[in-house]
Amino acid sequence: MDSKAISKSSSIGVPAYVGLAVLLIAGFVYGYVRYVNETAPKPLELTPEAKAYITHLKLADVTMQAYESYVGARVVEITGKIANDGPRAISSVVVTCVFYDGLSQVVLRQKVPIVSARTGGLKPQEAKPFRLPFDGLSDNWNRQMPQLVIASIEFS
Repeated sequence: MDSKAISKSSSIGVPAYVGLAVLLIAGFVYGYVRYVNETAPKPLELTPEAKAYITHLKLADVTMQAYESYVGARVVEITGKIANDGPRAISSVVVTCVFYDGLSQVVLRQKVPIVSARTGGLKPQEAKPFRLPFDGLSDNWNRQMPQLVIASIEFS
């Protein structure tokens, strides 16, 4: 009779342990999602000040070429210059590159910095080259120059 009592108590314990494990996993997932949402970088947007200044930034000599990387992947590289003909120093400029397919549907939309603190910013009346490599573009891409839109400007 003692063996029946032991098996009954252990059969009740298994669902309890499974339930406890599910609750613990759900708690970790909930905590992780909250942490990621709170620490995720905020989307960059043009401030009214940046919108007014955008006319002072000019993209020039923008070209595109494709080549194969060392690992055999196709890389599309966009190069050009950005010029600041305004009176303010800039610490960061981010552009949104939008690639389309043959039906004018978006294949890739990616924000990339073309001016940053790492490149030394952009002083008034200064121009700097930029290079934007993209790999892993869809085969549906129309092979045309992507749309380049200034997404954010930060002043020094």
